[in-house]
Amino acid sequence: MASQPISNLPIIDLTKDNLKPGTISWLESCASVRHALEEYGCFVAIYDQVSSQLNKQVFDSLVDLFDLPIETKTRNTSNIMFNGYVGQLPHAPLHESMGIPHATTLESVQSFTNLMWPSGNDQFCNAMLSYAKQVLELEKLVDKMVFESYGAEKHFEKHVESTTYLLRPIKYRAAKEGLENGKIGSNVHTDKGFLAILHQSQFNALQVQSREGKWITVDFPPESFVVMAGEAYEAWSNGRIYSPKHQGIMKGDKPRYCVALFPFNEGIVETPEELVDQEHPLQFKPFENIGLVRYYLSGTTDMTESTTNQCLITGTLVEEIEQYLSILN
Repeated sequence: MASQPISNLPIIDLTKDNLKPGTISWLESCASVRHALEEYGCFVAIYDQVSSQLNKQVFDSLVDLFDLPIETKTRNTSNIMFNGYVGQLPHAPLHESMGIPHATTLESVQSFTNLMWPSGNDQFCNAMLSYAKQVLELEKLVDKMVFESYGAEKHFEKHVESTTYLLRPIKYRAAKEGLENGKIGSNVHTDKGFLAILHQSQFNALQVQSREGKWITVDFPPESFVVMAGEAYEAWSNGRIYSPKHQGIMKGDKPRYCVALFPFNEGIVETPEELVDQEHPLQFKPFENIGLVRYYLSGTTDMTESTTNQCLITGTLVEEIEQYLSILN
């Protein structure tokens, strides 16, 4: 690591009672969200729309999910890595996760549930679907604030219509002293979508790297979520928004459970004309968000570095993706 962890991220209150579009509170919150994403690439959101009862149901369900036999969990397959089961990794031996694509639809969550429990598990299915739908509202709220803050609100509805959601339940086993990589829950990476909404059970492990290269250990207050920008948002914003590197470093002798909602744009990502001017010339040509994900996972780029920095600038990503996909086809 570049340095020892420092102080925490900005904390922004996004509780429903404090926000109404057009009010001073709304405008101030929009400015705070934009500033946090530009300076840190993420922030801690106080959001009380996920009830304590649902929160308990979700994390109880995660314990049951990861207690299943390995041969059951590995049924969760996908042609896109990280959309299915991931585990038993030598470079991140504590990490285990699964993927539920299109997680805001009953059909998809039910299909995943039946894969894990052929005889059914209504409690798991209902908890995950309710959770995904409620966290979806937080993600849409942040997007709306960002688009409005940049004067690009006319593009918001189209963006929402083309967004799909991946829910990833994650478990980090307790740290293993004396073993190589014995504390790594997830190694250094950046996300490739627009936003990631992260929520955890009890124990802190997430570390985020600032623009200056310093590591920030993230503390999750009660009823809080970490909202983190991915590289697609960095490109959409013409480089204004920062997509931070982050990692999971485990401490202590207990496992950590968390769940992450990842929105991905199924259409073409392009910078709105409102974000391009003489001071901010266009940096990125239009590209497919899913193409970026596939390209990143192809191993063509350094997975610990920003794909944006390596091949997104001035549209080279488009050429690289086309070459990569032509090889696959």
